[in-house]
Amino acid sequence: LERARRWGKKSVVLINEGKTDREAEKEMQAVLEDNGIAFIALAGYLKKIPSGVISRYSSRIVNIHPALLPAFGGKGMYGKHVHEAVIEAGERITGPTVHYVDENYDTGEIIAQVPIAVLDGDDADTLAKKVLEVEHRLYPAVVDRLCRDILDENCETLG
Repeated sequence: LERARRWGKKSVVLINEGKTDREAEKEMQAVLEDNGIAFIALAGYLKKIPSGVISRYSSRIVNIHPALLPAFGGKGMYGKHVHEAVIEAGERITGPTVHYVDENYDTGEIIAQVPIAVLDGDDADTLAKKVLEVEHRLYPAVVDRLCRDILDENCETLG
């Protein structure tokens, strides 16, 4: 929200407390449509997107995940939990995945992945840092490409 404010961009906070799932979905759809949103890029959003929104924005909602999906995805697999699981499993390669969002956590079609070596001295913190550095290059590049393909224009980003 602070970044949007600094860039002079409108932001909306949806509070779902006390609302039915259907009411929350209708409100989300109304906000998206009223603001002319054509493409959605998620980052750090830990809730499922309502099915009606997914249907309306089919192949126009993307997310980034800090592991090479389909491994280490699903409910509860976010942030440090992912990197701990990668280390615990003895994986030698990890890396971020950009994927389309569907009705389940981290199961949408994979758009892009970048492999990163897991070194003997790595722990969850060092791995998180390495993956995040790649995420910061990968995600904007993929979102820009998709916007060009889908919207036939450059997407305006907040940087």
